[in-house]
Amino acid sequence: MSAEDIDWTAQLEVGASAGPAGPQRTRGASRVGSLEVLAALLVLLVVFRGPLSGLVSGARAQTWTTVFVSVLVQAAPFLVFGVVLSAVIAVYVPRSFWAKALPRHPALAVPAASLAGIALPGCECGSVPIAGSLIRRGVTPAAALAFLLAAPAINPIVLTATVIAFPGNPEMAVARGAASLVVAVAMGWLWMRLGRTEWIRLPHRPDLDDLSRARAFWAACRHDIMHAGGFLVLGAAAAATINVLVPDAWLQSLAGNPVVSVLALAVLAVLLSICSEADAFVAASLSQFSLTSRLVFLVVGPMVDLKLISMQTGMFGRAFAWRFAPATFAAAVLVGAAFGAVLL
Repeated sequence: MSAEDIDWTAQLEVGASAGPAGPQRTRGASRVGSLEVLAALLVLLVVFRGPLSGLVSGARAQTWTTVFVSVLVQAAPFLVFGVVLSAVIAVYVPRSFWAKALPRHPALAVPAASLAGIALPGCECGSVPIAGSLIRRGVTPAAALAFLLAAPAINPIVLTATVIAFPGNPEMAVARGAASLVVAVAMGWLWMRLGRTEWIRLPHRPDLDDLSRARAFWAACRHDIMHAGGFLVLGAAAAATINVLVPDAWLQSLAGNPVVSVLALAVLAVLLSICSEADAFVAASLSQFSLTSRLVFLVVGPMVDLKLISMQTGMFGRAFAWRFAPATFAAAVLVGAAFGAVLL
Protein backbone atom coordinates (compact mmCIF):
# COMPACT_ATOMS: atom_id res chain seq x y z
CA MET A 1 0.00 0.00 0.00
CA SER A 2 1.39 3.41 -0.96
CA ALA A 3 1.32 6.60 1.07
CA GLU A 4 -1.42 7.94 -1.20
CA ASP A 5 -3.92 5.18 -0.32
CA ILE A 6 -4.12 5.91 3.39
CA ASP A 7 -7.13 7.37 5.18
CA TRP A 8 -5.22 9.80 7.36
CA THR A 9 -8.27 10.68 9.45
CA ALA A 10 -8.69 7.04 10.35
CA GLN A 11 -5.02 6.76 11.22
CA LEU A 12 -5.28 9.70 13.62
CA GLU A 13 -8.42 8.26 15.23
CA VAL A 14 -6.67 4.93 15.75
CA GLY A 15 -3.67 6.72 17.24
CA ALA A 16 -5.90 8.61 19.62
CA SER A 17 -7.82 5.51 20.73
CA ALA A 18 -4.61 3.57 21.23
CA GLY A 19 -3.31 6.04 23.82
CA PRO A 20 -2.87 5.04 27.45
CA ALA A 21 -6.06 4.68 29.38
CA GLY A 22 -6.54 6.87 32.37
CA PRO A 23 -9.02 8.96 34.30
CA GLN A 24 -10.76 11.52 32.12
CA ARG A 25 -10.35 15.16 33.03
CA THR A 26 -13.52 17.00 33.74
CA ARG A 27 -14.21 19.91 31.42
CA GLY A 28 -13.85 22.43 34.21
CA ALA A 29 -10.67 21.00 35.73
CA SER A 30 -7.78 23.46 35.83
CA ARG A 31 -4.33 22.49 34.68
CA VAL A 32 -1.00 24.08 33.88
CA GLY A 33 -0.14 23.66 30.22
CA SER A 34 2.68 24.66 27.92
CA LEU A 35 1.08 28.03 27.18
CA GLU A 36 0.99 28.91 30.87
CA VAL A 37 4.62 27.84 31.29
CA LEU A 38 5.64 30.02 28.33
CA ALA A 39 3.78 33.01 29.81
CA ALA A 40 5.51 32.50 33.18
CA LEU A 41 8.93 32.35 31.50
CA LEU A 42 8.25 35.58 29.63
CA VAL A 43 7.27 37.31 32.87
CA LEU A 44 10.46 36.07 34.55
CA LEU A 45 12.55 37.33 31.62
CA VAL A 46 11.01 40.78 31.99
CA VAL A 47 11.47 40.86 35.78
CA PHE A 48 15.11 39.70 35.64
CA ARG A 49 16.12 41.44 32.41
CA GLY A 50 18.75 43.48 34.27
CA PRO A 51 20.82 40.58 35.62
CA LEU A 52 20.34 38.60 32.41
CA SER A 53 21.64 41.44 30.23
CA GLY A 54 24.99 41.20 32.02
CA LEU A 55 25.36 37.62 30.86
CA VAL A 56 25.36 38.64 27.19
CA SER A 57 27.78 41.54 27.39
CA GLY A 58 30.51 39.78 25.35
CA ALA A 59 30.74 40.23 21.57
CA ARG A 60 30.01 36.57 20.76
CA ALA A 61 27.11 36.44 23.19
CA GLN A 62 25.65 39.61 21.72
CA THR A 63 25.97 38.22 18.20
CA TRP A 64 24.28 34.99 19.26
CA THR A 65 21.44 36.90 20.93
CA THR A 66 20.99 39.20 17.94
CA VAL A 67 20.78 36.33 15.43
CA PHE A 68 18.52 34.27 17.70
CA VAL A 69 16.07 37.13 18.21
CA SER A 70 16.22 38.10 14.52
CA VAL A 71 15.28 34.60 13.37
CA LEU A 72 12.39 34.49 15.83
CA VAL A 73 11.15 37.98 14.93
CA GLN A 74 11.31 37.18 11.21
CA ALA A 75 9.62 33.83 11.54
CA ALA A 76 7.03 34.37 14.31
CA PRO A 77 4.48 36.42 12.31
CA PHE A 78 4.45 33.91 9.47
CA LEU A 79 4.27 31.01 11.90
CA VAL A 80 1.22 32.59 13.49
CA PHE A 81 -0.27 33.23 10.05
CA GLY A 82 0.32 29.60 9.09
CA VAL A 83 -1.15 28.29 12.34
CA VAL A 84 -4.28 30.44 11.97
CA LEU A 85 -4.74 29.36 8.36
CA SER A 86 -4.17 25.76 9.43
CA ALA A 87 -6.90 26.10 12.07
CA VAL A 88 -9.26 27.62 9.50
CA ILE A 89 -8.63 24.66 7.21
CA ALA A 90 -9.19 22.20 10.06
CA VAL A 91 -12.39 23.77 11.43
CA TYR A 92 -14.15 25.77 8.73
CA VAL A 93 -13.19 24.19 5.39
CA PRO A 94 -15.24 21.05 4.63
CA ARG A 95 -13.38 17.95 3.58
CA SER A 96 -15.30 17.87 0.28
CA PHE A 97 -13.70 21.16 -0.76
CA TRP A 98 -10.29 19.56 -1.33
CA ALA A 99 -11.77 16.83 -3.50
CA LYS A 100 -13.12 19.57 -5.78
CA ALA A 101 -10.18 21.98 -5.56
CA LEU A 102 -7.43 19.52 -6.50
CA PRO A 103 -7.30 16.97 -9.32
CA ARG A 104 -8.28 13.48 -8.24
CA HIS A 105 -5.15 11.88 -9.64
CA PRO A 106 -2.23 12.40 -7.21
CA ALA A 107 0.23 12.96 -10.07
CA LEU A 108 -1.81 15.96 -11.22
CA ALA A 109 -2.57 17.17 -7.68
CA VAL A 110 1.15 17.67 -6.99
CA PRO A 111 1.79 20.45 -9.57
CA ALA A 112 -1.62 21.99 -8.80
CA ALA A 113 -0.76 22.22 -5.09
CA SER A 114 2.68 23.60 -5.93
CA LEU A 115 1.18 26.40 -8.03
CA ALA A 116 -1.25 27.15 -5.20
CA GLY A 117 1.77 28.39 -3.26
CA ILE A 118 1.74 31.51 -5.44
CA ALA A 119 -1.34 32.70 -3.59
CA LEU A 120 0.16 32.39 -0.09
CA PRO A 121 2.43 35.30 0.92
CA GLY A 122 4.33 33.62 3.72
CA CYS A 123 7.57 31.92 4.63
CA GLU A 124 8.52 28.34 5.36
CA CYS A 125 7.51 28.58 9.02
CA GLY A 126 3.87 29.04 8.09
CA SER A 127 3.84 26.35 5.41
CA VAL A 128 4.67 23.51 7.83
CA PRO A 129 1.46 23.63 9.95
CA ILE A 130 -0.60 24.29 6.81
CA ALA A 131 0.81 21.17 5.13
CA GLY A 132 0.03 19.13 8.25
CA SER A 133 -3.54 20.41 8.28
CA LEU A 134 -3.97 19.64 4.57
CA ILE A 135 -2.94 16.02 5.18
CA ARG A 136 -5.40 15.79 8.06
CA ARG A 137 -8.16 17.06 5.79
CA GLY A 138 -7.56 14.33 3.24
CA VAL A 139 -5.16 15.98 0.79
CA THR A 140 -2.70 13.46 -0.60
CA PRO A 141 0.63 13.81 1.27
CA ALA A 142 2.57 14.22 -1.99
CA ALA A 143 0.52 17.32 -2.87
CA ALA A 144 0.73 18.74 0.65
CA LEU A 145 4.52 18.33 0.71
CA ALA A 146 4.85 19.93 -2.72
CA PHE A 147 2.86 22.90 -1.40
CA LEU A 148 5.11 23.02 1.68
CA LEU A 149 8.19 23.41 -0.51
CA ALA A 150 6.75 25.72 -3.17
CA ALA A 151 4.79 28.26 -1.12
CA PRO A 152 7.76 29.96 0.62
CA ALA A 153 9.76 30.29 -2.60
CA ILE A 154 7.36 31.25 -5.41
CA ASN A 155 4.91 33.61 -3.74
CA PRO A 156 4.83 37.21 -5.06
CA ILE A 157 6.41 38.79 -1.98
CA VAL A 158 9.51 36.60 -2.19
CA LEU A 159 9.92 37.04 -5.93
CA THR A 160 9.45 40.81 -5.66
CA ALA A 161 12.07 40.97 -2.92
CA THR A 162 14.43 39.03 -5.19
CA VAL A 163 13.94 41.52 -8.03
CA ILE A 164 14.65 44.41 -5.66
CA ALA A 165 17.73 42.71 -4.19
CA PHE A 166 19.19 42.04 -7.68
CA PRO A 167 18.25 45.18 -9.65
CA GLY A 168 20.72 44.43 -12.43
CA ASN A 169 19.75 40.78 -12.75
CA PRO A 170 15.96 40.37 -13.04
CA GLU A 171 16.55 36.89 -14.40
CA MET A 172 17.51 35.86 -10.85
CA ALA A 173 13.86 36.04 -9.78
CA VAL A 174 12.76 34.04 -12.84
CA ALA A 175 15.39 31.39 -12.20
CA ARG A 176 14.51 31.23 -8.50
CA GLY A 177 10.78 30.79 -9.12
CA ALA A 178 11.23 28.21 -11.88
CA ALA A 179 13.87 26.17 -10.04
CA SER A 180 11.88 26.15 -6.80
CA LEU A 181 8.73 25.04 -8.59
CA VAL A 182 10.58 22.20 -10.34
CA VAL A 183 12.07 21.00 -7.03
CA ALA A 184 8.67 21.08 -5.29
CA VAL A 185 6.95 19.09 -8.02
CA ALA A 186 9.85 16.62 -8.27
CA MET A 187 9.82 15.99 -4.52
CA GLY A 188 6.04 15.49 -4.56
CA TRP A 189 6.33 12.93 -7.31
CA LEU A 190 9.28 11.30 -5.54
CA TRP A 191 7.13 10.92 -2.41
CA MET A 192 4.42 9.27 -4.51
CA ARG A 193 7.00 6.77 -5.75
CA LEU A 194 9.04 6.05 -2.63
CA GLY A 195 7.18 7.53 0.35
CA ARG A 196 5.80 5.29 3.07
CA THR A 197 2.88 5.83 5.38
CA GLU A 198 4.79 5.10 8.57
CA TRP A 199 7.28 7.90 7.85
CA ILE A 200 4.66 10.56 8.66
CA ARG A 201 3.58 10.72 12.30
CA LEU A 202 1.29 13.70 12.71
CA PRO A 203 0.99 14.79 16.36
CA HIS A 204 -2.38 14.06 17.91
CA ARG A 205 -4.54 17.14 18.13
CA PRO A 206 -7.25 17.58 20.73
CA ASP A 207 -10.54 16.16 19.55
CA LEU A 208 -12.26 19.06 17.79
CA ASP A 209 -15.48 17.35 16.76
CA ASP A 210 -17.30 17.80 20.07
CA LEU A 211 -16.47 21.51 20.39
CA SER A 212 -18.11 24.57 18.95
CA ARG A 213 -16.35 26.05 15.95
CA ALA A 214 -14.94 28.93 17.97
CA ARG A 215 -13.55 26.61 20.67
CA ALA A 216 -12.26 24.15 18.10
CA PHE A 217 -10.49 26.99 16.26
CA TRP A 218 -8.79 28.16 19.47
CA ALA A 219 -7.83 24.60 20.45
CA ALA A 220 -6.22 23.98 17.05
CA CYS A 221 -4.33 27.30 17.18
CA ARG A 222 -3.15 26.68 20.73
CA HIS A 223 -1.92 23.19 19.94
CA ASP A 224 -0.06 24.07 16.74
CA ILE A 225 1.53 27.28 17.96
CA MET A 226 3.02 25.55 20.99
CA HIS A 227 4.03 22.43 19.09
CA ALA A 228 5.63 24.18 16.10
CA GLY A 229 6.85 27.16 18.13
CA GLY A 230 9.00 25.03 20.40
CA PHE A 231 10.87 23.55 17.45
CA LEU A 232 11.20 27.01 15.92
CA VAL A 233 13.04 28.12 19.06
CA LEU A 234 15.38 25.12 18.81
CA GLY A 235 16.09 25.88 15.16
CA ALA A 236 16.73 29.56 15.87
CA ALA A 237 19.17 28.65 18.65
CA ALA A 238 21.04 26.28 16.32
CA ALA A 239 21.23 28.91 13.58
CA ALA A 240 22.56 31.51 16.04
CA THR A 241 25.21 29.10 17.28
CA ILE A 242 26.39 28.40 13.73
CA ASN A 243 26.57 32.13 12.97
CA VAL A 244 28.90 32.60 15.94
CA LEU A 245 31.13 29.61 15.21
CA VAL A 246 31.66 29.90 11.42
CA PRO A 247 34.42 32.48 10.62
CA ASP A 248 33.83 34.91 7.75
CA ALA A 249 37.30 34.13 6.36
CA TRP A 250 36.13 30.63 5.50
CA LEU A 251 33.54 32.03 3.11
CA GLN A 252 36.14 34.13 1.32
CA SER A 253 38.34 31.11 0.68
CA LEU A 254 35.45 29.05 -0.73
CA ALA A 255 34.20 31.55 -3.30
CA GLY A 256 36.99 30.90 -5.84
CA ASN A 257 36.02 27.32 -6.79
CA PRO A 258 32.73 27.14 -8.77
CA VAL A 259 31.70 23.71 -7.48
CA VAL A 260 32.79 24.32 -3.92
CA SER A 261 31.12 27.73 -3.85
CA VAL A 262 27.76 26.20 -4.84
CA LEU A 263 28.00 23.59 -2.10
CA ALA A 264 29.25 26.16 0.41
CA LEU A 265 26.31 28.52 -0.11
CA ALA A 266 23.88 25.59 -0.08
CA VAL A 267 25.18 24.53 3.32
CA LEU A 268 25.25 28.16 4.46
CA ALA A 269 21.57 28.53 3.55
CA VAL A 270 20.76 25.56 5.79
CA LEU A 271 22.81 26.94 8.67
CA LEU A 272 21.71 30.57 8.55
CA SER A 273 17.97 29.75 8.50
CA ILE A 274 16.93 33.12 7.05
CA CYS A 275 13.27 33.80 6.32
CA SER A 276 12.49 33.56 2.61
CA GLU A 277 11.25 37.17 2.55
CA ALA A 278 14.73 38.39 3.58
CA ASP A 279 17.20 35.87 2.16
CA ALA A 280 17.51 37.60 -1.24
CA PHE A 281 19.16 40.61 0.37
CA VAL A 282 21.63 38.37 2.17
CA ALA A 283 22.41 36.56 -1.10
CA ALA A 284 22.94 39.89 -2.86
CA SER A 285 25.48 40.90 -0.21
CA LEU A 286 27.57 37.78 -0.92
CA SER A 287 29.04 39.47 -3.99
CA GLN A 288 32.25 37.41 -3.90
CA PHE A 289 30.21 34.37 -4.99
CA SER A 290 28.85 33.67 -8.49
CA LEU A 291 25.21 34.25 -9.42
CA THR A 292 24.71 30.49 -9.79
CA SER A 293 25.92 29.75 -6.27
CA ARG A 294 23.72 32.55 -4.92
CA LEU A 295 20.75 31.12 -6.81
CA VAL A 296 21.37 27.77 -5.11
CA PHE A 297 21.41 29.63 -1.80
CA LEU A 298 17.96 31.06 -2.60
CA VAL A 299 16.51 27.73 -3.74
CA VAL A 300 17.83 25.68 -0.81
CA GLY A 301 17.05 28.14 2.00
CA PRO A 302 13.22 28.13 1.91
CA MET A 303 13.17 24.33 1.58
CA VAL A 304 15.87 23.09 3.94
CA ASP A 305 17.22 24.98 6.95
CA LEU A 306 17.76 24.26 10.62
CA LYS A 307 14.52 25.76 11.90
CA LEU A 308 12.53 24.12 9.09
CA ILE A 309 14.05 20.70 9.79
CA SER A 310 13.21 21.16 13.47
CA MET A 311 9.63 22.12 12.68
CA GLN A 312 9.21 19.24 10.23
CA THR A 313 10.48 16.89 12.92
CA GLY A 314 7.87 18.24 15.32
CA MET A 315 5.02 18.16 12.80
CA PHE A 316 5.72 14.95 10.85
CA GLY A 317 8.20 13.00 12.98
CA ARG A 318 11.92 12.24 12.88
CA ALA A 319 11.59 9.38 10.40
CA PHE A 320 10.12 11.82 7.90
CA ALA A 321 12.58 14.70 8.47
CA TRP A 322 15.68 12.48 8.31
CA ARG A 323 14.66 11.29 4.85
CA PHE A 324 12.84 14.27 3.35
CA ALA A 325 15.34 17.00 4.26
CA PRO A 326 18.47 15.37 2.71
CA ALA A 327 16.56 14.40 -0.45
CA THR A 328 15.18 17.93 -0.79
CA PHE A 329 18.64 19.41 -0.23
CA ALA A 330 20.16 17.28 -3.00
CA ALA A 331 17.34 18.10 -5.42
CA ALA A 332 17.52 21.83 -4.67
CA VAL A 333 21.30 21.95 -5.22
CA LEU A 334 21.16 20.04 -8.53
CA VAL A 335 18.16 21.88 -9.95
CA GLY A 336 19.36 25.28 -8.74
CA ALA A 337 22.80 24.76 -10.26
CA ALA A 338 21.26 23.61 -13.56
CA PHE A 339 18.97 26.63 -13.83
CA GLY A 340 21.84 28.90 -12.89
CA ALA A 341 24.02 27.47 -15.64
CA VAL A 342 21.29 27.99 -18.24
CA LEU A 343 19.65 31.29 -17.20
CA LEU A 344 22.37 33.25 -15.41
